Amino acid sequence: MSVIATAAGPFRAAPGVLVLNTDNTALHTVTLKHAIRMLVREVAVVEQAHEDRRIGPYPWPLVLRLIRYVKTTFLYARSPLWSKRGVLRRDRHTCAYCGRKASTVDHLMPQSRGGRNTWLNTVAACQDCNARKGNRTPAEAGMLLSWKPRVPGWREHANAC
Repeated sequence: MSVIATAAGPFRAAPGVLVLNTDNTALHTVTLKHAIRMLVREVAVVEQAHEDRRIGPYPWPLVLRLIRYVKTTFLYARSPLWSKRGVLRRDRHTCAYCGRKASTVDHLMPQSRGGRNTWLNTVAACQDCNARKGNRTPAEAGMLLSWKPRVPGWREHANAC
């Protein structure tokens, strides 16, 4: 691993090529193959390279800077919007009651009783457990949750795709 100086300060580079935004903030690292594709597509320029090494017409990049600014505010937003698909992803398509494969979303406080579509009020459930619980809370149905529902972060939400 080498230390690379950026406008934001030193950055310990992992194996791969560091990608900077146009304002010189570090975004992420990519493989050498991906870095060369970025140069071919002309979406980035080489900021730092190995002195005596080349890959075809391109210098061997250590650091790339993007040509156009990439807006990253979504990384810092409060949380992803709720969706049935998102709940199933968050819970890894596993029933929160029995642990089998889940295909539906169960509302802990049923919608008919004022329960809303929120991350903390919904869990993934299999058809059988969802039907058994019916229009009741888990406590009223005598069913225990295997885990407590939570709001996923953006990175986790994106990686689950």
